[in-house]
Amino acid sequence: MTEDLDPRPEVTQRSASEGVCEIDLIHPEAVRRVRGALPDQRELQRVAETFQLLSDPTRARIIYALALEELCVCDVSAVAGLSVSAASHQLKRLRDRGVVDYRKEGRLAYYQLSDERLRGLLESGVGHALEEVLAR
Repeated sequence: MTEDLDPRPEVTQRSASEGVCEIDLIHPEAVRRVRGALPDQRELQRVAETFQLLSDPTRARIIYALALEELCVCDVSAVAGLSVSAASHQLKRLRDRGVVDYRKEGRLAYYQLSDERLRGLLESGVGHALEEVLAR
């Protein structure tokens, strides 16, 4: 996306509608600055995949639980209200994405969050959701 932008903006008018510009007017310098600051496509794909993982309430619950404490698969199933098999399936998806790690202790598998940035993201998301609920 290194196309050159005409420094002379082209103006096109349209009928007014809420939240839409009434004219097309590209600000070339602003576009250049933002394009220069955007992460590359691979990084944005990783961000989208992370949000996709968090978009499922069950996985979000599991990730949040593991952000609080290391848990074995049986404990995760109890916390999430899932069968052990379903919890194990979700944990494998999270492990494949590098979100959680596990360690074996005897015959038990204990999971912990491997990406600490997710803890902050979840706390921020939960805080935002609570603010919305309280504002109603």
